[in-house]
Amino acid sequence: MAKQKLDAIDRKILEVLQQDAGLQMSEVASRVGLSQTPCWRRVQRLKEAGVITKNVMLLDPHKINVGVTAFVAIRTSTHTQDWFEHFKATVEAISEVVEFYRMSGEVDYLLRVVVPDIAAYDAVYKRLIAGTQLFDVSSSFAMEEIKFTTALPLSYLD
Repeated sequence: MAKQKLDAIDRKILEVLQQDAGLQMSEVASRVGLSQTPCWRRVQRLKEAGVITKNVMLLDPHKINVGVTAFVAIRTSTHTQDWFEHFKATVEAISEVVEFYRMSGEVDYLLRVVVPDIAAYDAVYKRLIAGTQLFDVSSSFAMEEIKFTTALPLSYLD
């Protein structure tokens, strides 16, 4: 769906759903000023166009015992496709890795890892380095979560 095809109502729908995808369609419709059926049709259109990709529930990490967040910066001296496929498979097999990015600059890859404690992180680290040849692995632990959101900015749709 091209930028110009998202009107103000579509944006309102996306704002509402990014805050609470579990709302009843009647509530979403009420918040955006539509009746239920046209609102549902718009949501379906946004899904079909790939603008809405998933409906998920966010969990409190502390209540499920994964309150420690580590950011893992990885550098490698190997940049072949075979190496990458092996590395990717290793990372994807580690459920504690919740985000995985290929980076520009000095760091080649950045991972966000959630675990209950440092000992659990050490076990993740050992699985990571056992699975792939890496040049450097540097970990930093979040001391405090100051901002966390899954809501994407919609102001760039103009």
